[in-house]
Amino acid sequence: MLLFNRIPMPVAVCDANGAIILANPAMTAEWGETSGSLRGRSVLELFRPEEKTQVLRIAEAVRLRRRSRYPVAVHWQAPDGTRRHGELTAEPVSDTVEEVPGLLVLLRVLGEDPAPAEAPAAAASPAEARILALLAGGASTAKAARETGLTPDGVTYHLRRLAERWGAANRTELVARAYVLGVLTAGVWPPTA
Repeated sequence: MLLFNRIPMPVAVCDANGAIILANPAMTAEWGETSGSLRGRSVLELFRPEEKTQVLRIAEAVRLRRRSRYPVAVHWQAPDGTRRHGELTAEPVSDTVEEVPGLLVLLRVLGEDPAPAEAPAAAASPAEARILALLAGGASTAKAARETGLTPDGVTYHLRRLAERWGAANRTELVARAYVLGVLTAGVWPPTA
């Protein structure tokens, strides 16, 4: 364990689904966190893969109990707000061949990305703005679907497109960006677009 903590490269041990079991100080430092604070969080929640097919390839390899290294190009936002990119290497590991392997995840930081231009407020369609207002008010996907006349998959589709366009990691970040960009009106309850 002492050796694990002294490795200067960011390293984590994850279960087969990518939930962090153990992270070394170099990995927690990438997130401005303390030791143990990343436990239980998904690697895909922290790092955004450049290509989704890379993740599917790893999932299939773990399911088939293959023992190769799988590099994934990723990006993430550091605690100071800079956008960084690197390569995450996942290596399936276990004590026996029959056992479902866990993942040894190593991060090679390649550098910082130039600051992305903020999306203008007009980047949200009226339907997307309505969905964001409903989410900001605490609505679930199902309730947002009923209120907008969309299916739950339709709501998810709009949110996914917004997340890609704005570079948001989750719904909370989407709502926050919507306020910052002026898509949602600050100081008004219930939230309005």
